[in-house]
Formats: sequence, C-alpha cells, structure tokens
Amino acid sequence: MSQSKRSILIYPDPILRAKAKPIVKVTASIRALVAEMFELMREEEGAGLAAPQVGESLRVFITEARPDEDIPERVFINPVLSAMDGDLIPYDEGCLSLPDVRGMIRRPTFVAIDAMDLDGAMMHLESDAFPARVWQHEFDHLEGTLIIDRMTPIDRLRTRKAVKNLEREAGL
Repeated sequence: MSQSKRSILIYPDPILRAKAKPIVKVTASIRALVAEMFELMREEEGAGLAAPQVGESLRVFITEARPDEDIPERVFINPVLSAMDGDLIPYDEGCLSLPDVRGMIRRPTFVAIDAMDLDGAMMHLESDAFPARVWQHEFDHLEGTLIIDRMTPIDRLRTRKAVKNLEREAGL
C-alpha cells in the first residue's frame, strides 16, 4: 500500500485549469513533492505527471523511465518548449486526471525542451518520438490545458458523457 499523502486530482478540479507558478529554488519540499509524484505515477502506470495533477500549482513535471522507448526517468522544472516542428500527428491519448476519457490529440512530431533538473542544472533535450508527445502533454498541464481541450470535435462528442459524469461526481 502507498505511503503517499497526495492523490491525483480528477477533472474538474480548478487547479487543473490554472497556470502553474514557476519554482524559484529547488528545496527539500520540492524534492519531497517530486518523490511523491514518482510514486503516484508508478502506481497509476502513467508516462508522466505534472505537479498540478497532485494539487500543487508549480511548474514541474516528471516522466517515467521507458527502456523500450528510450525514455529515462526525468524531472523538468520550469520547462520551456523551445521548438515545436513537424506534421501534426494524431495519437490516442489518455490522462490520469481524466479517467476513462481518451481521444485523438494532434501534436507536432518534434519538440525541443529546456528545463532545470532536480539538481538545479539546466538541460536541453530534443525528440521526434514518444517523449516529445509526453513533454507536450505534461507541459499542457502547467498551462491549465487538458486533453479535452485538444480533442477532435468527434472525440469531444464521443467522450462528452464520460466528462459529464466526472463533473456530476464533483457536484457540478
């Protein structure tokens, strides 16, 4: 059983719609937050997780190690998508904050990202594979954007009932 005190927020929690605040300094509390995020992401078998998804409106997200897709475990603090290029390719995406909601999301194939790691060092990464998609998805969370905002109109209609159920469960 998990020792984590946090849980993944579910839509329509308002924190998921807010633009996250920059992190000024990597502190012990940021490190503890990141450790809890990794625990939660692994419990839920996600590819990534952003701080707003666990109730912290801070500009940090993590990605899980995926040896089959050449993705190492990483922490991205105050990330900036410094380049986005290529065709907009559709891909069936889901989100831990929107259980039972999946849709085709069109994203550029190439992304360059600049961020600080947990040790305070700056890093620059580029990808034209699955990591590029994960970075864009998690970056969206820092901007208050969800996959339901990026779905095709057909997928919005198809998932409308599931989204309404989440809103009803939240008392809206």
